Amino acid sequence: MPLRLAVRDIALFERPVRFARPFRFGAVVVEAASQVFVRAEVEIQGKGRSVGASAEMMVPKWFDKRASLSTEQTVDELRRSLAIASQLYLTGSGFDTAFGHHASRVAAQIEKCAQEDIPPLAAIFGPAEINKAILDALLRGAGVNFFDGMAANIAGVDARMSPDLANDDITRFLAQSRRRDRVAIRHTVGLDDRVEGAGGVADARENSGARYFKLKLAGNPENDASRLVRIGRELVKLPYTYRVTLDANEQYADLGDLKNLVDRLGQDSALAPITSRLLYIEQPMPRDLTRAAPLDGIAVYDFIIDEADDSYNAFVSARALGYRGISSKSCKGIYKSMINATRAAKWSTGNEKFFVTGEDLTCQAGLSVQQDLALGALIGVTHAERNGHHYVDGFGDSPSDEANAFLAAHPDLYERAGNRVQLAIHDGDLLTGSLGTPGFATGVHPLWPSMQAFRQPKAKTLQEQSI
Repeated sequence: MPLRLAVRDIALFERPVRFARPFRFGAVVVEAASQVFVRAEVEIQGKGRSVGASAEMMVPKWFDKRASLSTEQTVDELRRSLAIASQLYLTGSGFDTAFGHHASRVAAQIEKCAQEDIPPLAAIFGPAEINKAILDALLRGAGVNFFDGMAANIAGVDARMSPDLANDDITRFLAQSRRRDRVAIRHTVGLDDRVEGAGGVADARENSGARYFKLKLAGNPENDASRLVRIGRELVKLPYTYRVTLDANEQYADLGDLKNLVDRLGQDSALAPITSRLLYIEQPMPRDLTRAAPLDGIAVYDFIIDEADDSYNAFVSARALGYRGISSKSCKGIYKSMINATRAAKWSTGNEKFFVTGEDLTCQAGLSVQQDLALGALIGVTHAERNGHHYVDGFGDSPSDEANAFLAAHPDLYERAGNRVQLAIHDGDLLTGSLGTPGFATGVHPLWPSMQAFRQPKAKTLQEQSI
């Protein structure tokens, strides 16, 4: 049964995260990023006050890839999204369901961000992070874990944002959902990552025994096909069955080039180690072209959207264009993931199959990875892109006391390697048992005094927006 709450306080913090190695996707190379932390205090009707938290990497040049913006400007957009959302959630906050607080504010969030030239995908980042912290506070205050709480729809998720569904569709889906005990990791191979030999894709010390691989594409069919041939030659050396997905991060700007790649995948026998294990192709074209271009004959493989998922209607629109799936990322909204999973289950009849995938490699050890992992484990994700352990050394520069606290609270999810605490990967899987603690899969909260003050960039003036 949904509980009602009022939002009493929202505090924002951030912490720099240094990468152990550079990561290249599309035209961007990332060697460090800031991780934002949200602390929300709510008053639960009849139960008193409770505090919750969330965390997420603010990835440069993913939410907004416009060439005219610097990497720092795209991160400042995310900071502004958070600042705008914080003000909206705190203004006139009476008692409502957790989902109600979100649904009643998301249109204003999109509008206010648009006034500062912040695109919808970046605009929803702020509410997404605040929603996670509010849900954590709600579950903690009620003494309920995420899986049991969502099965009872404690957050009051309904169909007001998804008129193609009925309230009962969502309630029934959540009631039938059960925590998956294990979620397989999908190892991401960045465009600059080594392919062959020691440190390559088939090296167990690098891929952590993953059975699933996500291969980045650069947008050139000839070069991409050549690189996939090399990767395939390595993957067939694995002593177990593997599966692959391909991700272009909007780099195929021409529908003809995308068809060229698809034709190569189907016709070049040297690509058989890839195509025979291919699950789907992710977001090949820019989001604007994606919305305008039906896949038609190109969809001989399953396609999903990711960056084009910037509204509650995105999956409905993508389905009409020939897409079969959509990504779940807590940075795009936990409630939207639940609604899209409801849609996929409802739409999948007979020979038609629709699905939701786990696609976020920016989830770092601690709050971020746990909340995103729990979300996937709830909605039926069997394997998820999970490379925070690969590009960042354990908990990075987080205080050792904080890392040790997470290890103690989640001994199935973390392990000690030397003097570092890192994700524990069991035969290519992450275990979810300890995530069933009161709250949104957190167990413990980070050390707030160790964080930096949140940088709040000023709103853009009309003159600045026109430059």
